[in-house]
Amino acid sequence: MDMKLDPSRDDLPLLANTSHILVKHYVLDLDVDFESQVIEGTIVLFFEPGNRFEKEGGSTEETCQSEANEACKFRMPEPCHIPVTDTRTFSSKVGCHDFVICGKGEKDTSGKDGNHDNREQASGISSSEYCCDTGNAGSEDFLLVLDCCDLSVVKVEEVDVAAVPGIEKFTRPPKLRNQIVRELVALPADRWREQLDCYARCSQAPGCGELLFDTDTWSLQIRKTGAQTATDFPHAIRIRYRTKPQGRSVTWTSDQSGRPCVYTMGSPINNRALFPCQEPPVAMSTWQATVRAAASFVVLMSGENSAKPTQLREGCSSWHYYVTMPMPASTFTIAVGSWTEMKPETCSSNDLATERSFSPSEADFRYAGICGHMEYPCRFQNASATTQEIIPHRVFAPLCLQGACQETLLPLVPACLAAAHSVLGTHPFSRLDVLIVPANFPSLGMASPHIIFLSQSTLPGRSHLCGTRLCHEIAHAWFGLALGARDWTEEWLSEGFATHLEDVFWARAQQLAPHEAQEQQELRAGLRWRRLQDEVQNSPKEMQVLRPNKEKTGHVSDSGSSVIKHGLNPEKVFMQVHYLKGYFLLRFLAQRLGDDTYFSFLRKFVHTYHGQLILSQDFLQMLLENIPEEKRLELSVENIFRDWLESSGIPQPLQRERQAGAECGLARQVSAEVAKWVRVNRRPRKRKRRETEEVFEEVRHRWCELVVKHRHTGAYRHVERFLQEDQERSQRDSFSYISSLP
Repeated sequence: MDMKLDPSRDDLPLLANTSHILVKHYVLDLDVDFESQVIEGTIVLFFEPGNRFEKEGGSTEETCQSEANEACKFRMPEPCHIPVTDTRTFSSKVGCHDFVICGKGEKDTSGKDGNHDNREQASGISSSEYCCDTGNAGSEDFLLVLDCCDLSVVKVEEVDVAAVPGIEKFTRPPKLRNQIVRELVALPADRWREQLDCYARCSQAPGCGELLFDTDTWSLQIRKTGAQTATDFPHAIRIRYRTKPQGRSVTWTSDQSGRPCVYTMGSPINNRALFPCQEPPVAMSTWQATVRAAASFVVLMSGENSAKPTQLREGCSSWHYYVTMPMPASTFTIAVGSWTEMKPETCSSNDLATERSFSPSEADFRYAGICGHMEYPCRFQNASATTQEIIPHRVFAPLCLQGACQETLLPLVPACLAAAHSVLGTHPFSRLDVLIVPANFPSLGMASPHIIFLSQSTLPGRSHLCGTRLCHEIAHAWFGLALGARDWTEEWLSEGFATHLEDVFWARAQQLAPHEAQEQQELRAGLRWRRLQDEVQNSPKEMQVLRPNKEKTGHVSDSGSSVIKHGLNPEKVFMQVHYLKGYFLLRFLAQRLGDDTYFSFLRKFVHTYHGQLILSQDFLQMLLENIPEEKRLELSVENIFRDWLESSGIPQPLQRERQAGAECGLARQVSAEVAKWVRVNRRPRKRKRRETEEVFEEVRHRWCELVVKHRHTGAYRHVERFLQEDQERSQRDSFSYISSLP
């Protein structure tokens, strides 16, 4: 490679040579085996040459880094006896084990990485060795580099797309395979169904030649003898592989009901231990996946369709999902388990009208003009989607959490979706699944296209904790997914926006009056301020910077590879600086401009940049260009970089604001209540048992007062119980309580 990397450091390498060649579509065909804790099958990648593939002399500039030496050895894999699919049928309804993985059911002698060398294997295994020194221009084959880790790659082959019946309509004679793929990936957006069908049929075409491959710690390298440029390299390849039980992208565990399940967490290495891919965010692609598992399991995935199982023989079910919006491979998510679907008990006619599903083909998606992104069936150009406040949604959880989800989570989803639409407009994605993930999930939530993972710990917090976290993850549909960071070190573009918007969404979901919303948001700002102070006092200064690459932000090597600063640092997982400093920056800007001006701009920004990758300056420059001169108040991109994004510690403008600002009324009430209980705890304790009972009684009494004061009807039963059980206080206060009930 053109970078010398030390994987033992805390920086995460993205090695795919995206400047030379780009994956446009993935087709996955996988089996989930809980007994062996392995996902295995094939992935077919459809390419188009990147914007730098024509190098001097027609050769790549890559140099291949080997852990042992400077040479890179490419080997032909062990012969694998796989039944060839009949190209006349191309049926997608295949059985759970219609394909054969080399060595499955027999003793695996292939070694841990799935590759083979003739020095280690019996006769009949061929191998070839290539020097990766590209100094001799024109004398070396093109090297495809994919991001790959913790995978056993068994076989790589070119796919004979020319053998697919009817494929001739996509290309002019002669039927050159690469020309077919180029025309297939270039189909217009209104032919997306036809395109997906053709991708599926091409993915099942027979192989037409095995390719040389090798793996190292972070990558899979593939060559074809005689293909010296990205243009000559096969544009459709099939990789047969299996995951490893310890792979860092896949978590095998049990759910809260004790049933086995598996889900992909992604972070910190994203999906490279789930399938070989191009991880750099610039590699925007679409995908479709067929996943088979035992019939008792439910397969959820980031896909536009609400998939239903197809029953197969041998007690297996097959699930199929697809996406037509190009996105980074890191956003692909899957969860397989014995999930139970929760549905609302009643559904009004208004809800049905609002939640009616719109497919990309139901409206003329060009009605709103041309967007700035690559062409795809865009919801922002769909007249029906723009007015759809509540997208179709489903809630899944283990059976033992069904009641808690129905009581707490299920009623919140429509309100939070509608609130988000009222602030930002068109939902970027056509539907949403919400899954309560197993107890070992290391976060409160995670958003992916069409699916949100929520921690079980949000449920006991009742509507407030669950609602705010749900709003945070919904906000990622716009900031983090529909608008992605071109440089992953700029996490604040995702997490800062989601943290700021969760307060706005949640206030609207609760239908708070303006002054109530402001007080709630001020209180949350005060809590975050204290958390940020603790964070900067207890974390390394170099990890408190929101734009650590500074002027080099967004830069990549000639090949398109890059390094994510602190990407593997274990401390990073537990830090919230990019959440908190990003939140306070956006809050600072909203206060300077006024909420009306700020959120009006935000809607314009979303409409301008959805479906694209951005850097900090894209947001800041457009913001300053779209506000009146008198509201800029000496704001500039350079000043914001200096004060907020490129310095450690607490930004000076934030320190001045917190020193000058007075606590809101709600914050003062909370402070007074905390001080009160501090005093209570400091009282002399003569009769410990009685004092504990009195303190608990005082807490219940104060809680009931708050319930009545704020007309929290859902908790009136607690008031009734208090009046019935605490006779001494009941006799004294029952009249005042009852008379105050509305």
